[in-house]
Amino acid sequence: MSPEKMIMMANQIATFFNSQPGDRADKVADHLRDYWEPRMRDQLRQYIADGGQGLDPLVTEASARL
Repeated sequence: MSPEKMIMMANQIATFFNSQPGDRADKVADHLRDYWEPRMRDQLRQYIADGGQGLDPLVTEASARL
């Protein structure tokens, strides 16, 4: 998937969970684990390792919990 699409999708997830109570990073991580296939999660982790430009900080925190 294109990096732009991945960023958009990940940031939409973070935006949704930002309005939820509790540990938001855990909820984002759970969503990524449940609904993103391993290749998508690997792409996200690599993108973050390369700087993660444009990602919501909640996505970066959640990715570390995968």
